[in-house]
Amino acid sequence: MDTIANIGVALVALLHAYFLVLEMFLWDKPFGRRTFGLTPEFAAQSKSLAANQGLYNGFLAAGLLWGLLIGSTPIEVFFLGCVILAGVFGAATVNRKILWVQALPGGIALALVLIK
Repeated sequence: MDTIANIGVALVALLHAYFLVLEMFLWDKPFGRRTFGLTPEFAAQSKSLAANQGLYNGFLAAGLLWGLLIGSTPIEVFFLGCVILAGVFGAATVNRKILWVQALPGGIALALVLIK
């Protein structure tokens, strides 16, 4: 069960590393604009805000990887809780899709961590 839980945490960390790349580096590029449904003008105007958001996603990924590397369940639980909370908040304030893309994977990984 430990291996399955670790895979779940690693997948959530990779997902957030992907969010970092999308938001920090690809936000105003064609792939990023298409992913988020942005106009070139809006992407250019909001680029620094998106980069800041991407940085926070990087912190979540780093925290999850830190928990994995040192084998700390409390650290994994803390960062997965942050992922879930951020996903719920994003779904409530930005787009409901965030609930499924961010909060659900975090919730599944958290459940796996708690039952290992």
